[in-house]
Amino acid sequence: MLSEIQCSSDKVMDTNEECSIVLELSKDDLFFDRKKRLLQIKGFSPKERVYLRSSSKPGWLSATVEVLLQIARIIQLNEQELYFAEDDECTSGEFYSPRNELEALNSIVSLIHVSLSSCTPTQANFLEELQKTIFGLISDFGDKNSVKTVVERDRSCDQEKRLLEWGEINGVKTQLQISYVKGAGRGAIARKDLKVGDIALEIPLSIIISEELVYETDMYHVLKEIDGISTETILLLWSMREKHNCDSKFKAYFDTLPEKFNTGLSFGVDAIMTLDGTLLLDEIMQAREHLHAQYDELVPALCNQFPEIFSPELYTWEQFLWACELWYSNSMKISFSDGKLRTCLIPIAGFLNHSLCPHIMHYGKVDNATNSLKFCLSRPCRSGEECYLSYGNFSSAHLITFYGFLPEGDNRFDVIPLDIDVSDVDSFEDKPMSSWTTHMVRGTWLSNNHSIFHYGLPSPLLDHLRRSQSPMLQTKTFLQANLENEIEVLENLRLIFDDMMENLGDIDLNHRENCGWDEKLAIDFEILQGRMASSILISCNNGISMVKTELCKCMAEDIRG
Repeated sequence: MLSEIQCSSDKVMDTNEECSIVLELSKDDLFFDRKKRLLQIKGFSPKERVYLRSSSKPGWLSATVEVLLQIARIIQLNEQELYFAEDDECTSGEFYSPRNELEALNSIVSLIHVSLSSCTPTQANFLEELQKTIFGLISDFGDKNSVKTVVERDRSCDQEKRLLEWGEINGVKTQLQISYVKGAGRGAIARKDLKVGDIALEIPLSIIISEELVYETDMYHVLKEIDGISTETILLLWSMREKHNCDSKFKAYFDTLPEKFNTGLSFGVDAIMTLDGTLLLDEIMQAREHLHAQYDELVPALCNQFPEIFSPELYTWEQFLWACELWYSNSMKISFSDGKLRTCLIPIAGFLNHSLCPHIMHYGKVDNATNSLKFCLSRPCRSGEECYLSYGNFSSAHLITFYGFLPEGDNRFDVIPLDIDVSDVDSFEDKPMSSWTTHMVRGTWLSNNHSIFHYGLPSPLLDHLRRSQSPMLQTKTFLQANLENEIEVLENLRLIFDDMMENLGDIDLNHRENCGWDEKLAIDFEILQGRMASSILISCNNGISMVKTELCKCMAEDIRG
């Protein structure tokens, strides 16, 4: 989901020698109050004017950039990033996630671009110098998070080349070519150096697969009579038949699709058994049950009543699962010129793989002027480098279930949700109840604050547990009752993750080498969840030691007193 937060440019040109940029947190932001509070903790207001004065003193540029970035990062926070950022005062220049960093940097670029449209030559010099610095930061950030692309030259891409040729005949414009990439399957490789703002791929509306295509077929008059059937289900049924249509307009596209999608929905029995005790097992089993129920309720009846339209040999459970995996792993939600959001398949764009630090972040809106979908770069992509897309802010469990891969690097959206009743804490006049209705944890190595009262754990969770344990205590103070309460909180949290580690059991890494693709993914996820749970246990243990040390000091002072 794209961020709904918008920065605004409200510049004031005081003289020819200075200009300013305003970064403003929208009052329509769903998390306005939380972000306003975080901005104030950092020393900023929800509407902050930042002046650009090159003559003031050396280092003005780096200082200005730091201020702009601190504000832009907070404005661009999404809900989960905000949960882990809340009440963290330990650093001035916080890093929240690769997604957030790229959004913040690009939002500043947008503001500079607006300001450059109406300024004096001297002011333009300030802005261009600032813009150059921001572009440098984007490039450096991309370099630090880039993954080396190794193209497998011995793998044939004839079908993919035919699809590109078909696309270009139909109006596709692309700076990408399709190749097999070691460890990732097929990927989109840059043909030349691409800069921020360049269009890597442009797809005309005429070859985007959406619900309108079904309206023109003989199956639609049957499907429209079914009460409650969704557009997505209709598209699944269309795809199952269109895949075998030799005269299909999209034959070149369907020819490039695999006969089997290796997603979590296709995990075998051994892989499922490996997942026992993990969050991923629940996600896969719930998705499978939903799809089986959907198939059993709908498809056999259609084949029995309308065999001439829904041929039984094309509408098996295996074919239905194939279509589900196709749409889960390749579809995109696109906003059309009529304002309607549609789920679509985008030929060629499906070869863009996901990254935690993508080149392309915004691509979900049809350009009305060109009647096309444009994939513009948010960070540079060098010639020969794989060009990555953001599939969304998804956990690794979701990516395995519906896409079939575990992303490289630390995924900051990998969280462990906690089943905590938030209704059991009363709100006192001087201790208002937290506005967070759900709580979670993630790997504590991602936190910068492991000091007492923080421990690398999220503040909203700890505050809730403290209130649950003892609502009337003044927390985060070195008083005996408070410190004793703190130990109980950490010990209770430790019990939860002791149980989780016990349920995961021992992981046999030697066994992994002889496993199939699905078991390997299952083992890799088990390792990831174990690492997360282990880091939380270490943080709890370290926290208990810190608090006990302070408690001993406190009690010693009481004795002396």
